[in-house]
This record gives sequence, structure tokens and C-alpha cells, in this order.
Amino acid sequence: MKDNFSKQASAYAQFRPNYPAELIEYILGFVKEKRLAWDCGTGNGQSARLLSHYFQQVFATDISSKQLANAYQADNIIYAEEPAEKTSLANESVNLVTVAQAIHWFNFEKFYAEVKRVARPGAIIAVWTYSLLQISPEIDTIIHEYHFKTLADFWDPERKYVDDGYAGIPFPFTTIETKPFNIELYWSAEELNGYLHTWSALQKYMAVNPVDPVPGIMDKIKQHWGNSGKRKICFPVYLKLGIIK
Repeated sequence: MKDNFSKQASAYAQFRPNYPAELIEYILGFVKEKRLAWDCGTGNGQSARLLSHYFQQVFATDISSKQLANAYQADNIIYAEEPAEKTSLANESVNLVTVAQAIHWFNFEKFYAEVKRVARPGAIIAVWTYSLLQISPEIDTIIHEYHFKTLADFWDPERKYVDDGYAGIPFPFTTIETKPFNIELYWSAEELNGYLHTWSALQKYMAVNPVDPVPGIMDKIKQHWGNSGKRKICFPVYLKLGIIK
């Protein structure tokens, strides 16, 4: 699994959007027991934090020690620096497996074998991603061009799974039909600037280009930002939900 986020772990914790509580509550409607949840690729614990309010224990794993160092702490969350494909979880111990914005980095075959090993009978797996944010037609066009043109050569191949809303990832489970979700926030231009600096492709771009492109992008965006201070930001969320057998 690639580690594309250790370098900007602090900014990631500060500027990445949190997932809506209603998304977790919807997923939990399919979970029979709430003893142990495994949040895989937890990053800074955004999903683990939400799960901790419902489960006796949350086991949250990631390969980035820097991400885990920035993670939300709770008495019933155990963080472990472990790969998705091989964990210290016991056989048939987990009621729910969650992967937020991370499964596209995994070795699918090995990860799914691990999921089947640790899942209790009837356990649920929920994986989701969010696509490009939406603000207004004018601003969206600027961000779209930045993503697909300026940074085009610096995205990892796995990014294609995010761009197609996880439609192309393998998912060898009994699929549960889901409803659409959105992450809705109100951000200042400074918060948007911080978020754009967390993109993995930007880190690779700046490794070979001496000039940070984000200030120029923000100058263009501010021409359409208006005087309201904060603007509504929408991230479409794509959820895949399944029963592990």
C-alpha cells in the first residue's frame, strides 16, 4: 500500500472534510451487533471517532505513523500501525469493517481475504469515497482544470477509482443497495486553500516543480468567491455496502 499522506499529515487532520454522522447512522442500520468495528486506513481517525460512539471497541489501522500521531483519541479506540492486508485482529472478531477514502490504495485480493478472515458471520463492510467538491459553476471549472490538467501527470493510477465514484472497484460481497450522501460544509477561502494543499498529486508536483500552483488557483477562485466570507461546499459521497460471507 502506498503512503501518500504522511508528509502532509498535520494539514490533512486540519483541512480534510469530516464525514456526516447520518452516513454512519445509515450504515449502522445494517449492523446487528456493535462489539468491534475495524476502521481500515483510518488516517487521523475521522471515521473511528464516529464509530466510537456506537461500538464497544474500535480497532483503527493505518500504515502512516504520522497520520496516527494526529488521530482523534478515545478510550475505546485502539490505533495500530498495520497494513490493510495483514492485521493482528482475531479470526471472526469484527462486526463492521469500514474504509473511508482509502480502499483504492489497497491490494484488493489480499485485503478482502483479510476481511473474510476477521469478520463474524453476517458482518457488514462499508467503503466510501468522495469526489471533487462543488461550490459554483465558475469555481468548479477552475478546480476541475487544476485537477485534470495541471496535476494530470501527478495522480497515482489508483485515483481513477475515486474519479468514477468507486464504480470500478471489485467488491466480492452480497451488495446492499444504498442511497446517495453528501458532505456539506461552509468554508472560508483560507480553508479551501488548506484543503487544496492536502492533495497527494500536489506533493508530487512540487517535488519536480519549484512553484506552488495553489496561490494562483486561489487568486482565480477569489474572483468568484463574493463577499460572504464562507461558501457552501458540497462533496458527493459514494458508498458501497455489503454483507460479508
